[in-house]
Amino acid sequence: MRHWIQRGVIALGLLIALPVHPESYETSDYATHWYYEVDKQSTWQGDLTARLQAIESVFEGELGVYVQNLASGEAYSWRADDPWYLASLIKIPVAAQVLAERQAGTLTLDERLTLAQSDFVDGAGPTNWHDPGTPISIRYLMEQMITVSDNTASDMLIDRVGLEAVNQRARTMIAASGGNPDDIGPISKLVGVRQGVYGELHPDARALGGMDFIALRQHPVSQRGQALARALGVNADTFTQPDYDHAFDAYEATGENVGTLRAYGDLLASLRPVQQGRAMEDLDAEQRQALLEIMQRTSSGKQRLKAGLGSGISFAHKTGTQQRRSCDAGIAERGNADSATQGPWVIVSCTRGPVAVSAHERALTSVGEALRYSGALGKP
Repeated sequence: MRHWIQRGVIALGLLIALPVHPESYETSDYATHWYYEVDKQSTWQGDLTARLQAIESVFEGELGVYVQNLASGEAYSWRADDPWYLASLIKIPVAAQVLAERQAGTLTLDERLTLAQSDFVDGAGPTNWHDPGTPISIRYLMEQMITVSDNTASDMLIDRVGLEAVNQRARTMIAASGGNPDDIGPISKLVGVRQGVYGELHPDARALGGMDFIALRQHPVSQRGQALARALGVNADTFTQPDYDHAFDAYEATGENVGTLRAYGDLLASLRPVQQGRAMEDLDAEQRQALLEIMQRTSSGKQRLKAGLGSGISFAHKTGTQQRRSCDAGIAERGNADSATQGPWVIVSCTRGPVAVSAHERALTSVGEALRYSGALGKP
């Protein structure tokens, strides 16, 4: 704690002396799209860069930040074109696909899916509190998937609409905003993430199911390798990675559930189109609004971006958390916006590095404050 406070005092000193001049901005391969053609020299961009540098020096990890004003088109990137593990942010295209099928009439939110023993996945959420054989409505599953990041609910919905359709939905959403769909890797089921990570330790782990991973999660991270060896009946000396941390790094390198923050920002922007011709025909305004309303009710990550943005800004968002990695992303709006400088804004931020989730949450709160006080979201 003392170390964090000392570093925080140093960072505060840096923030007080922030420069007011903007820095140049790279448009990369996106220069043909209208929202990358606008002036990128607003004063707040240089101010925000200095604030993020100060935050990162305290965090002792890496930050990624992408911000886009959906009304004016101005965008800002801080490592937003690097690959990031998106964790549970991938649940937004799952929900979008469910709502697209609702619009098409191929399902209703009152339809009930029967919870099977094989559906259980470790993690947050109340779906695991139900007994196998319980019929659960799609409405309930989608609410839990977004608001508390329920993994079992997510996989049940993916099974209902199809993983291929979810991946196509993500690509369609990115393309609808003029982004590059290839900048997000394939989305997997949540149980598939566990199979992928533990499979980097030993290939036989890819045959394990959700209940096996729930049992493994009962052990501290430092002991999961030995627990896996016992579960598989193998010697830990046969593992191809030295520990769980390295296994997760190797899994992330496969590209599953990995993408740029810019591309994910384009995905979110499709839920709040402000330009003609940028909406998806099979996800109309009613369905998009329904998803945004659920995102407004997100209760996970209260100490992330939302805590720093302040009470004057509403934030429809989704969080994601995995080993040494955290994310928060959504659409921010002012209640009484009356000009293009007042948004709405897409905000996507991810962190990686420290073990403690609390360190990531402090960093993300600080990112929210940096956005607020730099003027990136209009006058604070």
